[in-house]
Amino acid sequence: MSSIKVKSVKNIWAEIKVPGDKSISHRAAILAGLSDGVCRVDNFLPSEDCICTLNAMAQLGAHHEVINSLEGYGPTSIDIHGRSMKLRAPEGEVDCGNSGTGMRLLAGMLAAQPFESILTGDASLCSRPMGRIIKPLKEMGASIQTSGDKDGCAPLCISGGKLNPISYKMPVASAQVKSAILLAGLFTDGRTTVVQPSETRDHTERMLEYFQIRSVCEGDTISVDGGQVPGSRDICVPGDISSAAFWIVAAAVLPGAHLAIENVGMNPTRTAILNVLVRMGAQIKDVIVSEEFGEPFGNLEVAGKAIHGTEIKPEEVPNLIDEVPILAVAGALSQGKMIIRNASELRVKESDRISTVCENLRAMGADVEEFDDGMEIQGGKPLHGAQLDSFGDHRIAMAFAVAGLFARGETVIENTDCINTSYPGFVDHLELIRNGKSLT
Repeated sequence: MSSIKVKSVKNIWAEIKVPGDKSISHRAAILAGLSDGVCRVDNFLPSEDCICTLNAMAQLGAHHEVINSLEGYGPTSIDIHGRSMKLRAPEGEVDCGNSGTGMRLLAGMLAAQPFESILTGDASLCSRPMGRIIKPLKEMGASIQTSGDKDGCAPLCISGGKLNPISYKMPVASAQVKSAILLAGLFTDGRTTVVQPSETRDHTERMLEYFQIRSVCEGDTISVDGGQVPGSRDICVPGDISSAAFWIVAAAVLPGAHLAIENVGMNPTRTAILNVLVRMGAQIKDVIVSEEFGEPFGNLEVAGKAIHGTEIKPEEVPNLIDEVPILAVAGALSQGKMIIRNASELRVKESDRISTVCENLRAMGADVEEFDDGMEIQGGKPLHGAQLDSFGDHRIAMAFAVAGLFARGETVIENTDCINTSYPGFVDHLELIRNGKSLT
């Protein structure tokens, strides 16, 4: 079990480039594997989660060749050989590791295959509910059984077969559920439609279009016609703004700091973190450079200053779900109140992120009140170093490593191997940014 030790920082002055986007890397591995040829994927995220999805596609026949790798972690540039929508039965169980995205998206695709498959993962993933995807997939005709220790949890035993198109109104906004249904819909003989209760990440819709799949997006309604085969396309994955968020907050709250980030994803369904920080008074400039590969990406500049708390709006929550831990840290480091409500989804992530954020903030001396669906943080109280647990949650580990940069004394975060599920190289970047060195 690894740990991170962090001491306070006096200034931040750096240029950085974060690893490839996690959500896009998952989808690139899947759609390239379904395509009609060879696809080069550059800046692939070599995290444990994304490698699990890449290896799952290889088990299903979409093998890949590694062109470049990040030493000690995994592939960053790969050629994926598509199967033209005709996958083969896997030998043995398909291991999704810690990845809820991987499991849910693969389940949508595997529900339509003419063979049986079992999706499993680590203890954390197998404790997370899968009912939200099982229900619509069963409505399409899928046969899915769960065999986990908890009802509705993985392993998922899928007896694939012919699916019927449906029109499904999601009860809860979820990009993963939406994506699972749309991927299943590609294998039907008609039009599958998903209606969202509010906007969610649209990486799947953008990537379907980029891979030459016709779809229709009208407001919160997305439809796809079955029987289409993705065309083989090369793609370069932009940097992950959810990973950049840790450094953005670190620089934004520190008067006199300066941070530049190159080639980071600027998808408007992912930039709610920037909107909230600007509302808190942060000085952030962003410039979109290109949408060459279907996703907008560009450069950011952050100038540090004192910021103030804010209330997260209900409609912002679905597109902030990964950034709430670091925003809570920002709230503790700002003046006034930070209010986060309507976020009960946080309780069924890699950890119960409402409980774990509140517990660790209190351990560092913050004034925080916990609610069933969120928290209220009274900012401005000095933080002190503490020994903290990540609770096996990568975003908790990274958020409190950043908190440690602003605490008196030393902060120790235990159980930090989980960081590799989303941000390989985070610890090296943390040390470099403390020393004001360039990460580009």
